[in-house]
Amino acid sequence: MNYNNDVISYLQANNILVLKLERALIGVREMVTRQVETIGAGAKRALYYTSCFTDDYQDVCRNQKNEDIRFANGVVHVFQNNDIAYEMLRIYFEQIFQYKTSEQLENIKRKLMAVNVHIAASSLTNAGFALAVAYSVAIGMNLSLEMSALVGGKAGGIVAVAGIYGVVQKAADSAQRLKYVYPAYYAALYSRELEMMYFLVEPLFERAGAFSHSTSDSVIADIITKMIR
Repeated sequence: MNYNNDVISYLQANNILVLKLERALIGVREMVTRQVETIGAGAKRALYYTSCFTDDYQDVCRNQKNEDIRFANGVVHVFQNNDIAYEMLRIYFEQIFQYKTSEQLENIKRKLMAVNVHIAASSLTNAGFALAVAYSVAIGMNLSLEMSALVGGKAGGIVAVAGIYGVVQKAADSAQRLKYVYPAYYAALYSRELEMMYFLVEPLFERAGAFSHSTSDSVIADIITKMIR
């Protein structure tokens, strides 16, 4: 008996069930896709390590080993500091507000208030405003810093290794993108051993257009608004 036809007929007659099933599977499909991408990146990184056996690619090997070490150091900071996202945001806004005058900071604050974004800054100094804005953005973030979640669940053997290496590879790629688009911010994170953790907040920065070439008050206010909302 061909049960497939019976199942298809049943599903077609129950459109609501089909829709519910589709919505339920979306989350699973996205999770599996991320897992496959991560494992693929890990396999590529493991393959790069074969360069260690050749004299011509020792620089590639040394660079990758350095990334591994700096990623491990970054993970230590994650577990030592529950506010790692806030710390990276604070460093970013310190860069942004570094040369802003008190009048310009006041103007940014007014523009934010005009779109119902209120920054509780006790003083409008560059450092004080950076702290207040970073805090406002950080409290609204839905950021998981669990390394197991980034790898994607329990796995064994080669798959587990590939998953871990996949996270490191994504972190390295993210850090390299940052180094290219915003060298000053990359250098500030690097000096604190945090550049390999940038991948945790990269989606937020990309969504907000955080590395705009313009540093006008209006552009900065727009970036902050997009980050908070």
